[in-house]
Amino acid sequence: MMRRSPLMCAIGAALLGSVALIAQSQAQTPATPVAATAPSAPADVPSIAKSLGLVVYPAKGQTPGQQSIDEQECYTWSKSQTGIDPQAPAPVATAPAESRPPGGQRVRSAARGAAAGAVVGEVANNDADEGAKVGAAVGAVAGGRQKREDKRAHEQQSQDQAQAAQIEQRETFKKALGTCMQGRGYTTG
Repeated sequence: MMRRSPLMCAIGAALLGSVALIAQSQAQTPATPVAATAPSAPADVPSIAKSLGLVVYPAKGQTPGQQSIDEQECYTWSKSQTGIDPQAPAPVATAPAESRPPGGQRVRSAARGAAAGAVVGEVANNDADEGAKVGAAVGAVAGGRQKREDKRAHEQQSQDQAQAAQIEQRETFKKALGTCMQGRGYTTG
């Protein structure tokens, strides 16, 4: 037979007492009934419609929780109908490949500059070779500047087109969302 030390007995008694207290407190705590009402939208969750600039009025007295559910369901429906997801990150626009090979603008400008420089050099000091060299250098610099300006203009035009397309998609989605919400008894504007 094994002897128990007084310390072991005290620890065992304390454990049994703790278990008894926990069981007693759980028996005295009434079960919390499950709410049978529609879930309400947390105050910090932004409205989908509001984030798109759509004003929604619950014309049939819908609760904020029901409106949140309806907005989410209409969002999903609108996404499936339009193929647009306004909450998805915007795609990165890629510039189309230029039709001209790199350096073409500089080469053409250098050739024009050389021709003009040769004429000016011949007329000014009877040295067409030197005039052509100077003209070619000036033409190459001017061609490079023109190429950079053309590239900036093209990039700006691409950005403007992408932004216009994004705005159009957002408006199409907003219209679909509004249609769905109206079908569920809301007034939209």
